[in-house]
Amino acid sequence: MIPLRYGADGTGRREDPTMRAFRADRFGQFVHWGLYALPAGTWKGQTIEFAAEFLMQSAGVSREEWSALAADFTLDGFDPAAWARTAKRMGARYVTVTTKHHDGFCLWPTAHTDFSVAATPSGRDVLGEILDAYRAEGLATHLYYSVLDWHHPDWRCAVDSDSDREAFERYLRFATDQLLELAERYPQVRGFWFDGTWDASVKANGRWTHEIERLLKERIPGVIVNSRLRADDHGARHFDSNGALMGDYESGYERRLPAPWDLSVTAHDWEACATLTQASWGFHDSDWAERGRKTPAQIVEQLAQTVSLGGNLLLNFGPRGDGSLAPVEVALAEEVGAWMAVNGPAVHDSGPAAGWDYPGWGFYTAPLEHTAPFRNAAPQEPETPDEDPTGIVHAIVVRIPVSGLLTLALPAGVALRAVRARADGTELPFTPLDAHTVQLAAPAPTGMPTVLVLETGSAGPADGLSEPNPDVALV
Repeated sequence: MIPLRYGADGTGRREDPTMRAFRADRFGQFVHWGLYALPAGTWKGQTIEFAAEFLMQSAGVSREEWSALAADFTLDGFDPAAWARTAKRMGARYVTVTTKHHDGFCLWPTAHTDFSVAATPSGRDVLGEILDAYRAEGLATHLYYSVLDWHHPDWRCAVDSDSDREAFERYLRFATDQLLELAERYPQVRGFWFDGTWDASVKANGRWTHEIERLLKERIPGVIVNSRLRADDHGARHFDSNGALMGDYESGYERRLPAPWDLSVTAHDWEACATLTQASWGFHDSDWAERGRKTPAQIVEQLAQTVSLGGNLLLNFGPRGDGSLAPVEVALAEEVGAWMAVNGPAVHDSGPAAGWDYPGWGFYTAPLEHTAPFRNAAPQEPETPDEDPTGIVHAIVVRIPVSGLLTLALPAGVALRAVRARADGTELPFTPLDAHTVQLAAPAPTGMPTVLVLETGSAGPADGLSEPNPDVALV
């Protein structure tokens, strides 16, 4: 083991009520909104085929020109209650909202810079209004904060000289002051989501990342912090130099998911964040961005895969410059919400199904009290099911085999008692092929994943003779 001062603080997952609630939520909404929503990917008539929230950098916009956008941040269509209702109907249980992105513009009236909503025509506490609206709908709230800041004169990507070091120390004091201000101003938040921590300057300051996590947890007991914040003594991120997770959950999965059979990720809590258009987090008003827009079925499939591996999915929305949600994003949320209204129990309060291997045609989930034991290390041997495996497993069918048949491999000691359609409770016939395998007709395609409820029980002693397989060694 490498001696570390700024490595992981614990050896296992948190099991306090706040972390258990986060784990059970499974589905959250990400909101990227700021000045970048006004130009929406276009600067001086030129559309930049890159993420809208990076426009200041990708278009080479000066600080002065970018700051001038604040005069147009008029909130003409801003309705945070509508945002929150959309998230609630979609089935999200929490929201993570940008407080400050890489351009440095702050959505709250901070005392530590004049580059904030205080300098806009309304001067309103936009962030506070958003948080209040989501809490009114019963959703937990998390704050996104970019450590990277192109607007601040003391920000450095790397620390290569004494003057760089002095400047960056001033910047870290500024970031500390802002983060403690957020914690004091909005103490009801459940978590902090950090970004912009990949540069050499931050990786060389593991002490600061360790300290700010400690300070936030002192200010808000039980608060959750993602792994993107942390760097250890040697600049390792997410996981320290001994391989231990830093922060409360892994947040390295961005627009990608673990392989559907990779049960090693169940060693810890994790969250994947996903965009609705592949190209951008902030609102990008262009045909180029629209080419990668995801469908409701794709989102639900990603959600099912995530939950089957014990993770959370954070789905991003990018409101327009006036503060309104794009109609296409509202429509997608409504379709996903219609599916969740019927099939939510396969997602909320659920996780990996013990002993059920990835079947190829979909994913298995089970209520958290019946899920596979969460590991503190990557699995080396197959899971041993509970002595009493009676319960419910959800089979989420996302692709129908060309044969039209679904084959289910049962865990050892588990018998299948019944199969029902989640949508209407119809019982579906199935055929045992042997003691561990059953087969049934696949549901008719509907354009969205179909959920089957598998009622399971303990398998009795094997009856009759079974033909030995000469290719399997008998012990």
